[in-house]
Amino acid sequence: MAVFEVRQGTSPVILGFPHTGTDVPASIWERLNDNGRILADTDWHIHKLYEGLLPEATTVRATFHRYVIDANRDPEGGSLYPGQNTTGLVPETDFDGVPIWKEGAGPTDADIAARLHDFHASYHGALADEIARVKAIHGVAVLYDCHSIRSHIPFLFEGKLPDFNIGTDMGRTCAPAIERAVMEIAAKAERYTHILNGRFKGGWTTRHYGKPEAGVHTIQMELAQSTHLATEVPPFAMEAGKAERLRGHLRRMLEDIEKIALDLRRVDQNSQN
Repeated sequence: MAVFEVRQGTSPVILGFPHTGTDVPASIWERLNDNGRILADTDWHIHKLYEGLLPEATTVRATFHRYVIDANRDPEGGSLYPGQNTTGLVPETDFDGVPIWKEGAGPTDADIAARLHDFHASYHGALADEIARVKAIHGVAVLYDCHSIRSHIPFLFEGKLPDFNIGTDMGRTCAPAIERAVMEIAAKAERYTHILNGRFKGGWTTRHYGKPEAGVHTIQMELAQSTHLATEVPPFAMEAGKAERLRGHLRRMLEDIEKIALDLRRVDQNSQN
């Protein structure tokens, strides 16, 4: 089973999809309980939502499910949000705090080590290669990490989540112009709410690769699933009308990020002359 899919493009923008995969090896599937087999915490249809919005963007997508191992968590096991409820490298529960494994069938240390090698490291090896390739072409690379989550999850946050949740680790992971452009488009999007570095400040991927001083910029977009799903319960179907309205705003974000990235390259080239 291929654990990732890569589509190479010529743009300085890379789209990452760590949580849209639903593949679970049979040996792991048989250990999940009925609740785990719902795969409720998938970023449903996100790779389809972004398809074609920036035709020359590179895409890197994990095909395995986050219950196998979470590609957006610290491989050393550190918490993204110390002191707050969250799920770990290999989750023991879903986002509602309900167990996902049959009794006594949860992952062992040996399981986690094997999955780190076979899945997590493979995905990030591919992602790192594409960042290096794009940066070699343009002198700059922007990783836009694509996510979604249910809009109401009391175990993780109070109330209803804003529609656009933009994460830059408090401005550390990208140039201010990139953060500002995405925020401005979100703010102008009628009938949508937005927040910068709220409950979601950017996951391990955003924080790990974001090195603006070295020409690698990262930003995470966590969309509330109410923006594009018919319902946030099974079968988690995408609603075409909602999705199309949302795609217009996402397209403008990606196009502006691409323009800014090319401007950053020109500024850097001029500074060297």
